Amino acid sequence: MRLYRKGNPSGLEITEEDGPSLLKPGHLSDFVGPTPRATFNSRRRRPWDCEPWYWFWLISDRAKTVFEAIDPEAFSFLACEVQVPGGVWDGPRYWFCDVRRSLDALDEERSRLSIGIRDDPGSLLFGQKVYDFCDDVELVFKDELVGNAHIFRMAYTLRCFICDQALKDVWRSAGLRGMLFEDASDLPLIPRRRS
Repeated sequence: MRLYRKGNPSGLEITEEDGPSLLKPGHLSDFVGPTPRATFNSRRRRPWDCEPWYWFWLISDRAKTVFEAIDPEAFSFLACEVQVPGGVWDGPRYWFCDVRRSLDALDEERSRLSIGIRDDPGSLLFGQKVYDFCDDVELVFKDELVGNAHIFRMAYTLRCFICDQALKDVWRSAGLRGMLFEDASDLPLIPRRRS
């Protein structure tokens, strides 16, 4: 799974004080503080059903419903207050979303990718093994470790989300926007845009 990176920006601004952006991936449920606020610029496009935000996503109520129905154990949600300049928001509710499940399920021997050690002292993963997707990549997972998970973060590359066909089908049938899907067994160097 990838998030849209092209197209007109939404004009989304997040207001927070010591908010969830300071949390590590998988730890949104640890947030304690005032409700973060999202301001949508009414002269720009409305945010899609899923927008990137630091380690997390900003998702619509529709997307939350889909995620809770398909794999409720995989996600954490945090309510977000929505505002528009000079007016009252009359659209759907939005949430911050975290894929809290992380699995070390990659079959490294059967996969094709670069594996290294993070040497940037400023990185959350400093000194740890990391997966590099800068070349032609083929990912193979161990079914017994994935189990019945419909979505997870990959260990050693926390910004990589793997989902199964069931989640992809539910997302598309609900008419949701903001997510791209690629075949993990043949990842292109530059992701193709797909709905």
